[in-house]
Amino acid sequence: MKKNNIKNAKYIGADSRVSLLDLTIPESYSGKLILFVHGFMGFKDWGAWQLTEEYFLNLGFAFCKYNISHNGCSTTQPTDFVDLNAFSENNYTKEKTDLNHVLNWLGEQLKPLPEIYVIGHSRGGGVVLLSNQDTRIKKIATWAAISDIGKRFPTGEEMEKWKTDSLRYQKNGRTNQEMPLHFSQYEDFLKHQHELNIKSFVQSITKPLLLIHGNADTSVSISEGEELSLWSGVSLHIIEGANHTFGGSHPWKENSLPSDLQKVCKLTAEFFLSSLK
Repeated sequence: MKKNNIKNAKYIGADSRVSLLDLTIPESYSGKLILFVHGFMGFKDWGAWQLTEEYFLNLGFAFCKYNISHNGCSTTQPTDFVDLNAFSENNYTKEKTDLNHVLNWLGEQLKPLPEIYVIGHSRGGGVVLLSNQDTRIKKIATWAAISDIGKRFPTGEEMEKWKTDSLRYQKNGRTNQEMPLHFSQYEDFLKHQHELNIKSFVQSITKPLLLIHGNADTSVSISEGEELSLWSGVSLHIIEGANHTFGGSHPWKENSLPSDLQKVCKLTAEFFLSSLK
């Protein structure tokens, strides 16, 4: 089924940091490629993302997924958060830069450049929406995407403490690691508020957009999906009873997709295969 499978290739992301990506082209290649962007505390090989890739490969799509450069993983340990300093220094501007650099890498590898569709999960959904003006991207699908970056930061005394201490910590519920977040993340947001305003980018979007959210999502409220729907004029597809990862977890030891993620993939495939321009 696969005629070309590049695993853990290196690309240069934000701040010249080297990170990893995968590119697979099936034998039944349709000339269209899906680029997958993971979310916060995520990585390209998390949970059922490999089965997600297989789902779309079987439909003739090439598939690329990558680790954002400052996600805390390394090139030698791509599924473990071993570089917490890099994680602490991540920000949305860097993630936008990473996406651009991966698109550049694809342009160097694939000539002519295929028709590129992107899927962004959670925070990755926000990043792809902020990048919607890139002409190389033809269609966008978001899975449980965030709608507002500003609301992800603390307020009041907690914000003042962060400013004073420079670092605050957020526990990773899966690994039990205390993940550091440097105050420079908020400073970058303040400096680039216009470029990081998801609402304004969504209100002016002109390319086909798919919005999917689970109504049992406790990580990113479905209200954020409803906001994206309101701003874009695009209907929100609600997966009844689905959580933030649509039933997936890490590690995922089953040989098939979680049922909710299967529904999400089906909706996304129908959207990407449609003639909607």
